[in-house]
Amino acid sequence: MMMKRNLLFTAVTALFLSACGGGGGSQTSAPAAPASDASGAASTAAAPAATGELNIYNWSDYVDPDTVAAFEKENGVTVRYDYYDSNETLEAKVLTGKSGYDLVAPSIVSVGRQIQAGAYQPIDKSQISNWNNIDPELLKLMDQVDPGNQYAVPYFWGINTVGINKDKVAKALGDMPMPENAWDLVFKPEYTSKLKSCGISFFDSPAELFPLALHYLGKDANSENVDDLKAAADLLKAVRGDVKRFSSSGYIDDMARGDLCAVTGYGGDLHIAQTRANDANNGVKIEVMVPVTGVGVWVDSFMIPKDAANVANAHKYINYTLDPKVAAQNADFVSYAPASKPARDLMKPEYAQDPSIFPSPEVMAKSFVILPKSPDAVKQSVRLWQQLKAGQ
Repeated sequence: MMMKRNLLFTAVTALFLSACGGGGGSQTSAPAAPASDASGAASTAAAPAATGELNIYNWSDYVDPDTVAAFEKENGVTVRYDYYDSNETLEAKVLTGKSGYDLVAPSIVSVGRQIQAGAYQPIDKSQISNWNNIDPELLKLMDQVDPGNQYAVPYFWGINTVGINKDKVAKALGDMPMPENAWDLVFKPEYTSKLKSCGISFFDSPAELFPLALHYLGKDANSENVDDLKAAADLLKAVRGDVKRFSSSGYIDDMARGDLCAVTGYGGDLHIAQTRANDANNGVKIEVMVPVTGVGVWVDSFMIPKDAANVANAHKYINYTLDPKVAAQNADFVSYAPASKPARDLMKPEYAQDPSIFPSPEVMAKSFVILPKSPDAVKQSVRLWQQLKAGQ
């Protein structure tokens, strides 16, 4: 397990370093080789018949609606787009084997476990002509949980970090200076006791929050040691009374309205909150922070559930999102780093050069990849999480 962790960290560092110089690479793509079976022989299975529907289950606020409308028009397809706000919610759906969806986008922390459970069908790479646009370092990273990149096609990658309402935080802290480590704002009672007055929100997910707490404590962020997990839970219990809510998506609008002042959140979601506040011209000033001690790094990938009924359209849509222009449009809308490497050169400069979207080498060197956990570690985390939320 330690070897796999080292490989993942090396891969994510390389991913960032390759992204520093902009998109690089060609904006033209060559068709990938056909999917192969376990023996390495090229698959000759006939492509699934085309239909007029596509059912997508994705994270909220994770696509520019205009790109979906364009896909529908270009392909004569009606898209049903539903949303979830945590990996736990998605997993509960796909592991039933009757999800009712053709595409989903789990995070790297869940991919390996869900593949092993038989939740997905392989990707036919011969139908993904834009495959070569994917950042190769992302594919190396995903290969650790999806050997051979058979099931998962990277969509976006990003960070778990801290977002604040600058004015409200300054007012709540009074004469107390901002901490050097931004994580202190949400994990240290000295600060949370003051920010309680203006609203603190935590991820509503042990898979997202426990690694952050472990990293803050100086422990392995992906530790499965029972004592380490209990230490993380104790850290969170110490500030539990100061937390207003647990949310993995609702904090976006709450931050935009000024109803919260400090949150653990996804970097892109915090940018969306920032944009909504600016559009509303309500005086709310949101800062997406990049703690000097590092952040959590993740990759979300498109995957086709085992029960998908519209497989051909699922492949069409995956291929469509890897087109540099489409990927850049989506990236500008959701403010995350796209898997399509050439897309960065087409993004708005304020996003392409934003350190909270493409963090600095110094931050990445201190960051960690959120890794899959064993069933026992998951059960332990969930049990501790339930106790934490219940205030026990």
